[in-house]
Amino acid sequence: MTPPRLGIGVIGAGRVGAVLGAALRAEGHALTGAYAVSDASRERAAELLPGVPLLDVPALVERSEMLLLAVPDDQLGPLASGIAATGLAPGGQLVVHTSGRYGTEVLAPLARAGAATLAIHPAMTFTGTRTDLRRLVGCPMGITATEEFLPVAAALVVEMGGEAVVIAEGDRPLYHASLAHAANHLVVLVDQSRRALARLGIEDPGAYLRPLLEAALEESLQRGNGALTGPVVRGDAGTVAAHLDALADLDATAAPLEPGDVSDTYRALALAALARARLPEGDRETIRALLEAAPPPEES
Repeated sequence: MTPPRLGIGVIGAGRVGAVLGAALRAEGHALTGAYAVSDASRERAAELLPGVPLLDVPALVERSEMLLLAVPDDQLGPLASGIAATGLAPGGQLVVHTSGRYGTEVLAPLARAGAATLAIHPAMTFTGTRTDLRRLVGCPMGITATEEFLPVAAALVVEMGGEAVVIAEGDRPLYHASLAHAANHLVVLVDQSRRALARLGIEDPGAYLRPLLEAALEESLQRGNGALTGPVVRGDAGTVAAHLDALADLDATAAPLEPGDVSDTYRALALAALARARLPEGDRETIRALLEAAPPPEES
């Protein structure tokens, strides 16, 4: 049996909202309109949602059977309260948000107004292009809803090509922190390494890092701590000391717009690696002392 087709209003035509709107449209749902403020969002809507009118929020609420709220986390609560306060939301309307941080409690004002509220968060980094539509296939999506509406959330996930995973309301902050820590901080690490290699004159540092990082990622996804290699887990204190000296010099000579924070990041993550290393206590303490020592003062 084919699920009923919905008239969907997209509030927030950013990287996530425009892509998910396009995915749902491809499954036969009608897009009643999109709300886009910035020039980038308007261009994205034109590219991914051609022919869909750009409307204000009250108009979208009035004409849509489902609202897709794809706005920044801190805007979600005020947006839900604001929509509920207008009295425009009809009973029985579906309201879905895409935040990883929140479950459905943030939509409580709309639930009290008679809406069915769902949280659907794709565990994916979005570029806001058609490339993302392919990446949605098989993508895990964390869903939160009451028992009654979990099947609705799961069905929407399937339509977008994803795989639904139920996340309890109280577990959403830890769920989102784990994803943000892995993805966002991986970007920071790669950026720092790219900058360091570029300083040495390597023309394409990304290509140079690719074999190493792809192997490390694959191994760590399969083996966790068992994938750790390098001087810390080997107990090579001399190499760690040489690294700290080189990175301190890198930071001290950073260009004006460069953060100059590689040494601090190395120290913090090397300590985390040390906690996972099986080393004799003497070797462990030698390396810990190196990593916890105050960095040399910058020359004036």
